[in-house]
Amino acid sequence: MFKEIKYLIFIFVISFFIFFTVKYYFSDTNKKKSYRSFNSIDEKLNIYSEKLPILEDDTKNIIEYVEQKNNKKRKKFNFWKLLENNE
Repeated sequence: MFKEIKYLIFIFVISFFIFFTVKYYFSDTNKKKSYRSFNSIDEKLNIYSEKLPILEDDTKNIIEYVEQKNNKKRKKFNFWKLLENNE
């Protein structure tokens, strides 16, 4: 008997919690507060973005191109031959 009453109380507590949570979440006051907070965050972001300093670009002409010469003394790599001779 005590076990059933205990389970019944648990079910009531959980159902009340869910009911009041949903009721608060969908209430008009919560919607107004969330909308106001979103607006204030947007305003703060706009103010902060206006105060950001703009840095100068110092990456002009930083890339140096190297001319490659056709050198015939270049070593040839025989990677596949190394694998074949692995007996």
